[in-house]
Amino acid sequence: MTVTLRFAPSPTGLLHVGNARVALINWLFARATGGRFILRLDDTDLERSRPEFVDAIIQDLGWLGLAWDRKEFQSLRLERYAAAAETLKAQGRLYRAWETAEELDYKRKRQMARGLPPVYDRSALKLGPDDIKRFEDEGRPPHWRFKLDHVDVHWDDLVRGPCHYHGANLSDPVLIRGDGSFLYTLPSVVDDIEFGVSHIVRGEDHVTNSAPQIQLFQALGGTVPGFAHLPLLTGAGGEGLSKRLGSGSLRDLRDQGIDPMALNSLLAKLGTSDAIEVRHALDELVTEFAWEKFGRATPKFDAAELERLDARLMHTLSFTEARAKLTQAGLAEADETFWLAVRANLSHLGEAALWWAICRAPLTPVIEDADFTAQAAALLPPEPWSLDTWGLLTDAVKQASGRKGKALFHPLRLALTGRENGPELKSLLPLIGRARAERRLRGETA
Repeated sequence: MTVTLRFAPSPTGLLHVGNARVALINWLFARATGGRFILRLDDTDLERSRPEFVDAIIQDLGWLGLAWDRKEFQSLRLERYAAAAETLKAQGRLYRAWETAEELDYKRKRQMARGLPPVYDRSALKLGPDDIKRFEDEGRPPHWRFKLDHVDVHWDDLVRGPCHYHGANLSDPVLIRGDGSFLYTLPSVVDDIEFGVSHIVRGEDHVTNSAPQIQLFQALGGTVPGFAHLPLLTGAGGEGLSKRLGSGSLRDLRDQGIDPMALNSLLAKLGTSDAIEVRHALDELVTEFAWEKFGRATPKFDAAELERLDARLMHTLSFTEARAKLTQAGLAEADETFWLAVRANLSHLGEAALWWAICRAPLTPVIEDADFTAQAAALLPPEPWSLDTWGLLTDAVKQASGRKGKALFHPLRLALTGRENGPELKSLLPLIGRARAERRLRGETA
């Protein structure tokens, strides 16, 4: 059997870090087993699904590096779901019900008040012809429920271990709304059967859906897949991600300049026994993937930890690894000398553009003591310059002025870079060049 995974977002909004974690773990499992990864757009909600969200999902997965082997749209497969529904009707497993949402809510509250579980009582199966005709005459459209077998359903979850639910303790799920549109369950199972999905990896909020879905797989003659239900992410203090991070969308993180491998490095290890450390490539995470490492404790997403990982990634990226990223950031001219000079001071790759401009673009210097910096300008050695040039300059200025320490270095840094802090000037000075350095030290924009 080929291991086949699917990530199935609904294009009704932007992907957030919780979605990204599920997508990444599906992808890592597929790649670690030599399997396949399917992107399935669950766009049967025609009112809320939007083309711009489809585009955003594709862009976000591309940003993360999660290439898929197959892409499907549920909106193009409605006839397959209708055919499956007819099969279930013929089996007597799909039946009509007429309760309104208000009536069902009232019924649930009464059951709970009596100490009973709020399970649907199948009253629709007890309706006589007169009751049905009355609903039809009222123009009340029926919805369709899947009749569960009242048996134990077992599976061995890759995260939770042995699980079981009894059909009698679950409500018969609604598969088709009163307007004829399909809810999530039937299209998902039909697709999983037809696309050969071997494992369903998702959040633990879906765990109670698994028993009805297993029965639905069996009713439609499909092979029941394996399941892995992941604990849901929270914020660092246990709060909901929306409260902690606003929308927490991948687009937000991308706009902040976060590198995708920093995010992948964090999400791949949250909830596992592995230490959270920077990885430079997805292949490294594939090699380290194993279900035995996942626990059931609630993983916590800390934006500050992501920032630290992103900085650590910048500090350890070779120029070979950084070149394509620099080009994407509009710094195609940046060379290895520049990258090695600035990377230790970067929190995000986007900050490299600032230091490129400081080295290569006109800058208005900050002059603390014009006489002192002019004196330094006169002592600039001739080019060519190297990493030794800064030491030669400061030694000469120290001898001529008698200054040392901060009184020596601070005014020179301000004049040359316009910044209080930054990369070592021994690395920056050759990039700035003699002509530009001299003009800045004399207080001229250069």
